[in-house]
Amino acid sequence: MALVGKKFPNLDVNAMNEMGDTFKLNVLDEAINNNKKVVLFWYPKDFTFVCPTELHAFQAAQEEFAKRNTIVIGASCDTAEVHFAWLSTAKDNGGIEGVTYPILADSNRNLASALGILDIFNEQFDEETGLVTVEGDNVTFRATYIIDEEGTIQHESVNNMPLGRNVNEYLRIVDALTHVQEKGEVCPANWEEGKDAMQANAKGTAEYLKAHLN
Repeated sequence: MALVGKKFPNLDVNAMNEMGDTFKLNVLDEAINNNKKVVLFWYPKDFTFVCPTELHAFQAAQEEFAKRNTIVIGASCDTAEVHFAWLSTAKDNGGIEGVTYPILADSNRNLASALGILDIFNEQFDEETGLVTVEGDNVTFRATYIIDEEGTIQHESVNNMPLGRNVNEYLRIVDALTHVQEKGEVCPANWEEGKDAMQANAKGTAEYLKAHLN
């Protein structure tokens, strides 16, 4: 079920920072109270393979997101303690030492369930035993959300486990959202900061196509 255009779920979730502090973090409140955009990215598991490359890539782009008035938050269903162990592990040993943005520890899966991004399927109830079983790892896919300053989800995307993300694309989407907010124009295909946008009407479309596709 698409969540674009809806408010982000109002839930407090455990989080961990690079100092080893566990605290409650509410993504909706982070956006609204700080008047900032939020990029929230979920990954399947700590101490795995594609995941540390993504966490380091988002860390490398921290300054660029900050220039865009945007907070970065990571998230998985691991516990806060496992997050800190991974944060304390050096890069050359597969760790994420040096990551400074908070990481949600949604170990009870309340938020991941609300977002519908858990790898579970084929739920079955055994009437004889009373047991419910599912297939899948019950961890999250590589889901990404961009939330505006009012707490509204403006972008969501979900990659399967083997498919790492391109962080530059999320910078581009934040730029596009900011342009729409500030200029009142819409952003055509392959738009990037500094390129022409267009008015959201038939005349605007015609003028853009004439100027750029001939």
